[in-house]
Amino acid sequence: MTFRFDEAEFRERAGRFLHHAPPELPRRSDDDLNPQARIIQPGTVPRPAAVLVPLVERDNGLTVLLTRRTDHLARHAGQVAFPGGRIDDADEGPVAAALRETEEETGISRGFVEPLGFLDTYLTGTAYRVVPVVGIVKPGFTITPHEGEVADVFEVPLAFLMNPLHHETHSREFQGRERFYYAMPYEGRYIWGATAGMIRNLYTLVYEAT
Repeated sequence: MTFRFDEAEFRERAGRFLHHAPPELPRRSDDDLNPQARIIQPGTVPRPAAVLVPLVERDNGLTVLLTRRTDHLARHAGQVAFPGGRIDDADEGPVAAALRETEEETGISRGFVEPLGFLDTYLTGTAYRVVPVVGIVKPGFTITPHEGEVADVFEVPLAFLMNPLHHETHSREFQGRERFYYAMPYEGRYIWGATAGMIRNLYTLVYEAT
């Protein structure tokens, strides 16, 4: 099947294949490619978090908006990520948390974002239970990166990320063991780990489905 990767097509497929509510139990994790070298311990009580998977309307098709974290952060310094973070007690659920964090990290007002549904809940090796909220972002927004957390905000064509030929499997040593993970290098950007795992999940849910 040939896809256009435009807004109309994505909305139609999202309505059929995205989750209308976040799955309660994590269905994806950092251990997915490492059945013999798990770092997520059984019985781990994860902290709740949410990210926005922002799809931006562009004339030549949808793009996926991503951030690169600053190099001085204690965790995940310099890594490419979706905007998001912990769900606070004051947040009215994962959608509210994802929109708040997106506004804080990128400056994109929640008024530009239309949530469409959810990917599979994702468990990270750092013990976060992440709800990925998929949303369409209308053009006209202004980017104002959070000075202390975000070094850059950039976009990658959805068509590139939804091509399984770009879903590479890389590895590195962690805690004395070889760990495998998805990676999607793009024009000098290294998209990997949980972010790449969620992008892979977007592909399997929305575009691999028939």
